[in-house]
Amino acid sequence: MSRRARDLILALDQGSSSSRALVFDLRGRVVCSAQRPVKIHRSPGGRVEHEPSELVKTMTACLDGVLSRLNAADKVHAAGLAAQRSTVVFCDRSSLEPVARAPSWMDARAEADMGALQGRQGEIHDKTGLYATPYYSAPKIRWFLERDAKVRALADGGRLLCAPVSTYLAAHLTKDRRVAVDPTCAQRMLLMNLENAAWDAGLLSLFGLSQECLPPIDSSAGGWGQIERKGRRIPLLACLGDQQSAAIGLGAVNEGDAIINYGTGAFILRHTGPYRVRAPGLLVSAAAQSGSLRGYFLEGPVNAAGTAFEWLRDGLGLMRDCRDVDAAFRASKHRVLALPAIGGLGAPRWDYKTKTAFFGLEARTTNHDLTRAVAEGICMLLSDAAAVMSAAGAPVTRGRVAGGLSRSQRMMAFQADVLGAVLERKRDVEATALGAAILAAKAAGCLDPERMADARVEKTFAPLSDERARAERRAQWTAFVESIQRLSREISLS
Repeated sequence: MSRRARDLILALDQGSSSSRALVFDLRGRVVCSAQRPVKIHRSPGGRVEHEPSELVKTMTACLDGVLSRLNAADKVHAAGLAAQRSTVVFCDRSSLEPVARAPSWMDARAEADMGALQGRQGEIHDKTGLYATPYYSAPKIRWFLERDAKVRALADGGRLLCAPVSTYLAAHLTKDRRVAVDPTCAQRMLLMNLENAAWDAGLLSLFGLSQECLPPIDSSAGGWGQIERKGRRIPLLACLGDQQSAAIGLGAVNEGDAIINYGTGAFILRHTGPYRVRAPGLLVSAAAQSGSLRGYFLEGPVNAAGTAFEWLRDGLGLMRDCRDVDAAFRASKHRVLALPAIGGLGAPRWDYKTKTAFFGLEARTTNHDLTRAVAEGICMLLSDAAAVMSAAGAPVTRGRVAGGLSRSQRMMAFQADVLGAVLERKRDVEATALGAAILAAKAAGCLDPERMADARVEKTFAPLSDERARAERRAQWTAFVESIQRLSREISLS
């Protein structure tokens, strides 16, 4: 007996730790999924890298995996691709063959070169909405051009392409092999002017780069090529950065909407509508662009979230599974403060010298206390960014949470409390992949793609402390962080 045909959307999600493919129906329900781990190569000097070929291989395996599980009669109307934003790939423009490992957004090798740019931070922020830090692409590109012979040779021959992961994957996965980048990923190269979503001549000159090595900038939604796999032809109609995609998946598309997404890093985004709101230490990030429609977020990244718990598990042996955060909260009896500064402090401090630290250890301190302290430290860092948003007139009073750590009841309860905000967690939402699927569905003209984001709220977390208690906790936290920052400047362990 033949099965009834289903109307479906394909989503591809390439992150720091894995590649994933998911197929959604038009009600936002996952029909099938596949996931493959991606290796992160770490080495001295702050180097954090991916093998570009592995990114393609794992994503292709996931793609084939889900397509093989569909019925022949199923109609896949479109595909969307979301990817990590600031990781950059160096390849031959004609063959798209990589010539070096791709430095991750977490890669800090260019930190030593950033001193000369400190006096230009105002200009860079005005143009890009970002700050000159080693985590964005332009400093990494300059580092490779000055120190990597293969990259330099391609540049001298006019054949070098420096592009985000989204560009590299879209070109490899489609028959058309179209090379382009959308504004959400182009911005993370630290070379795009946010005013007109175009490469900026002054920024290119500042970093000693040429526009010839960059992909052209195009809308997030549109014709990105045809995926031809397993006998299917699927138009790729959306390509964007992972955090902006998660915002769409969680329904944060209007002014005032806010999300917190917990992954390898953690990110708090607050939609500011068509206006670019400035706040010291925070990013102004482009929302996904469809045609001429533009929007913006205030964004506060925390550099280490999932990686902090991987460190506790793999480096220190303090937990068996990164999902055991709730168990640690329940077992913890003594409060410890932790500053999870692996990879440096993100917004609003942008401090890459301060080290990870604990305070309050004593004979009765347990591994559960330390795990809870790291979880609470991540929440406090996010609340620091939210406090700056409030001071800038863009408060976070209600938000939606997603990502692996959002499944921790105790951590989300603490997060809501320190924010003084109501947080909602939707049921079984794959926010990043869902956002890419929704944007692709809109571009394909599917009816009511907004229904895909209407998953029921599973759990609501409300603040329990009063404002006085929150202010006291924040004062203690600020004193702790500032003391560790001062100590890190005065003592070198290298």
